Amino acid sequence: MKSSMNTLVLVALVASAAMLASCTMDDGEAQTQPGYSFDPTWPKDLPNNWKIGGITGLAVDSNDNVWAYNRPNDLTSIELHAELTPPVAECCVRPPSMIHFDREGNVIGWFDAQQGHGMDVDDDGFVYLGQDTVRKYDPSTGEVVAEIARTPEREGGGRVGLPPPMTRQPGQGGRGPVAGFLGRPPPSPEEVAAAEVAKAAFRAKYPPETPMIVGGLEEIRIVGTDNEMYVADNYLRGRVLVFDLDTLEFKRGWGAYGKPLSEISIDDADHAYTPNGPMPPDFAGHLTLNVSNDGLVYAADRNANRIHVTTKEGDFLKEFVVAPGTGVGGSTGGVAFSSDPEQKYLIVSSLTNNRIWFLNRDDGSIVHEMGHMGENGGQFFGLHMIAVDSQGNIYTGEVFAGERVQRFVPNDSPRGELLQQLAALPLQQAE
Repeated sequence: MKSSMNTLVLVALVASAAMLASCTMDDGEAQTQPGYSFDPTWPKDLPNNWKIGGITGLAVDSNDNVWAYNRPNDLTSIELHAELTPPVAECCVRPPSMIHFDREGNVIGWFDAQQGHGMDVDDDGFVYLGQDTVRKYDPSTGEVVAEIARTPEREGGGRVGLPPPMTRQPGQGGRGPVAGFLGRPPPSPEEVAAAEVAKAAFRAKYPPETPMIVGGLEEIRIVGTDNEMYVADNYLRGRVLVFDLDTLEFKRGWGAYGKPLSEISIDDADHAYTPNGPMPPDFAGHLTLNVSNDGLVYAADRNANRIHVTTKEGDFLKEFVVAPGTGVGGSTGGVAFSSDPEQKYLIVSSLTNNRIWFLNRDDGSIVHEMGHMGENGGQFFGLHMIAVDSQGNIYTGEVFAGERVQRFVPNDSPRGELLQQLAALPLQQAE
């Protein structure tokens, strides 16, 4: 009797979550394709009382396993009571920064590394993380085995190098995932002037054509068939750089509209964008990217609400503008593709709108949209990263209050059909 009751309750919870997802995905006129359902059973509970931090990297490997790169230091002291000796609560403990899930959502591996942004996995299972440069990790040991050359200092000051292992005081967390965006005192006129002098000196020392990582990273994508790695370097608000996967040597790169690196402007005015205004001649910032099966590079310029399409050589083809009125945070974040052989749809996450856009890859028209802001399953609060596996399942990673990975399955898949059937069940059956 107890087992039966538990089963009914579980069915009710799944049905409730599935109905919630259905509501969030069909705002406005319904679209028949593509359609997805939120999967409340993925992932499984994290081990060791972990609570995941904000997701800054998400990738699916050749086995359809999911890798999530998170920020453990996003957690606050009030969330870390289980780290104390003795623990004063059952939850929570900071996780390692890299967590490896199998198809069913079980944690099957992990390792710790410096927090960063952007990641991918090669066919041999090596993990590449964006950490002021790109570092190649052996996931079995957590050791760095190679890294791309980068400038020894940052434009804003400070030096760059492999950091020491993380040191964490048990039970003592940070100020939370949005602390860096709050409470910043305005700089004095003297500080502004000094910063401008330092910036000019740095840009003179490292012109736009500098063939190494200069700015912070947003995304990494590996094209195994070409043995190449594409990197969204954010120096001067955005450069696409391509490196040899074996040697990690620079091969080529370009800026907005496919312009050569040497032609990227060092004038910040050429990178500025006002919502609903004209597009700037150079990238506006927070550049991400992905590469399609037919050899096109989609660079998402988040701060300008647009996506640039080029060849692998950087020849500009077209531009898609998405929700141009979107302000801080932008409308074009992570970029993925539908799993059909033609990759008919471009799947784009929006941090500010907390929505997934489905774009026709040919002309950039929005054919469907999914999600809205909220903390329940199937909703988003800081939608940040996105990935798609070979079965068409969509994985999302959130920052801010979200701090989680969710899965959405195609409605026409066996799992999707089951979730829709459960959603149709009356909840009173669980009573």
